[in-house]
This record gives sequence, C-alpha cells and structure tokens, in this order.
Amino acid sequence: MVLLQLDPFLNELTSMFEKSQEKGSVWVTLKRSSLKSKLQKRKLNAAGESIEYRCLIRATNGKKTISTSVGAKDHQRFQASYALILKAHMTALKKRERKDRKKSTEAEKKEDNSTSSKPKKL
Repeated sequence: MVLLQLDPFLNELTSMFEKSQEKGSVWVTLKRSSLKSKLQKRKLNAAGESIEYRCLIRATNGKKTISTSVGAKDHQRFQASYALILKAHMTALKKRERKDRKKSTEAEKKEDNSTSSKPKKL
C-alpha cells in the first residue's frame, strides 16, 4: 500500500478508472483514522490531549492499492475533486443482468403443479 499526497492520489485514481473502463473494477473505501498506534493513542489520552482524526481513503483495482489521508481542512476540496472523477467515469458503469432465481423457480413450480393436477386420460 502506497500512502500518497492528495493530488497524486486523485491523479492515480483517475488512471485506475481509465484502465478499468473496458474490463475490471475499482474499489474505494473510506474510514476514520488517526494514523497513530494504540500505544500512542493511550499516551495522548492519558496526557489529556485530543486526537485529530483524519479520513483514510484506499483505492484498489485488485493489483495495485493506493491510499491517502485527508484532514478536515482539505475535506471539501477532496470531496469536490472525487465527485468530478466519479461523474467523469460514470459511462464505464454497466448494469449487470441479474438472474431472478426466485421468480424462475416459482414459475417452474406453478408449471409442475398445473401439469400434475390435471387428471390423466387413459
């Protein structure tokens, strides 16, 4: 995992979306993090200092993983840039055909019931 600055992360994310346009996926996860170990957190809490939490963003295409950390002051700029990237690559989204197993099995059962309920002629 590579921890990048904000602008290189957005550039690399754009590159990932472009490479996966024909085939593939990109997963993006966001999570709250202080980027400190549990021991450091305990020491800060014991000293009465507050912990600054940041947003840890990770993106992967299955082969390459990149990440960045966004603070409160950069949050608005990141959110606007991220929204632009998503809007620009919405054409790559494809609707998957979902097989409705429940409907097909119900239809089969009705057919079986209707054929088995008819009296047989000899």
